[in-house]
Amino acid sequence: MLVVEDEAKLRDLIRAYLEREGLTVLTAATGADAIALSRGADPEIVVLDLNLPDIPGEHVASELRTGGDPLILILSARATDEDRVRGLELGADDYLTKPFNPRELVLRLQALLRRGRASAGAGDVRSYGGGLLVIDEGRRQVRVFSAPVELSPSEWGVLLTLARVPGRVYSRYELVNAVRGYEWAGYERVIDTHVKNLRRKLDADETRSGRAIVQTVVGAGYRLGLTQDT
Repeated sequence: MLVVEDEAKLRDLIRAYLEREGLTVLTAATGADAIALSRGADPEIVVLDLNLPDIPGEHVASELRTGGDPLILILSARATDEDRVRGLELGADDYLTKPFNPRELVLRLQALLRRGRASAGAGDVRSYGGGLLVIDEGRRQVRVFSAPVELSPSEWGVLLTLARVPGRVYSRYELVNAVRGYEWAGYERVIDTHVKNLRRKLDADETRSGRAIVQTVVGAGYRLGLTQDT
């Protein structure tokens, strides 16, 4: 695990709480150090402050996604709903505002780790819509028209949930709990953001398929618009 925080006292506090849970923790005080450490250590999860002294945290998040596929929890003093949405549009998997309860941070990270490890442990390969969409859970890969599609961990979680029962409408509440592992008041807009990003990536060739892979059911939620192949 990598903690990226420029304030030394806060960085040490987070590290102490995480190590108390038996986690191996690396720390970085700058964006440049975070990028260098992530390339060498390939952390499973990153706690990322956005207000860093050298490189904007948004740029660091983009670099982390380019160099690997860690789960990212943004830790920021930016507390509006718009800030949360923008953070998750960067590809972050969770967003916690300062000041915060260290125990809540630990619980959120544990939920992210459980979800990531459960996903990695699955070995199922399923196809939908006559092979239009293929989901390989074991390799954590998605293909549309045989072309690979890169998804953030949260987008991956949304897709897996929708694909469990194709055609079934999943409410935002259900998707929140499936993706996060707990409830978060006001998370509906964030789920909408994940679905928007997911739809943009999967349905880029919608004119070719003639149908949307992820469909909106007004007032109810979202569903997978393809049937599973037998």
